[in-house]
Amino acid sequence: MLQVNFSAQSMAELDKLDTEKQLKLIEKICSLTSEQLDNPRYPIGRFHRDGKFFYRLRVGNYRFYFERKKDESSQEDSIYSHYILHKNTLNDFIFRFKLPIKKGQILEEHQSFWKYLETLKK
Repeated sequence: MLQVNFSAQSMAELDKLDTEKQLKLIEKICSLTSEQLDNPRYPIGRFHRDGKFFYRLRVGNYRFYFERKKDESSQEDSIYSHYILHKNTLNDFIFRFKLPIKKGQILEEHQSFWKYLETLKK
C-alpha cells in the first residue's frame, strides 16, 4: 500500500461528492501497489509528459491523474494525485490525448467551453 497525497484540485473534486463516493474513490487509489504501477493494465494507464510519467486510474465515472514519487530519505514510493476529472469532459480529453498544456493549467469544464464558442458566433 502506497501513501497518497492530493492536490488542491483533487481535494476540491472529492469535496463535491457524497461520503460514499469519496470513500469508494479513495479506496481504489489507496489500494494500488508498486507492482501494479510497474506493469500498468486496465484500469491503470501510463503516459510520459514533461519528463515525468503520469498515471491514469479509471474508477467509475472518474479519472485520477497522478504521479508516482519516491521519498528521497526513506526510498519509499508514494502517489501524488494531480487531478480528479469526470470522464468525457474537456479536461479529461486533454489529458487522455496528451495535448500540450502549460503546467498547472486546466481548462474550464465543457459546458463553459461550449457557451464561450456560442458567444463567438454573435
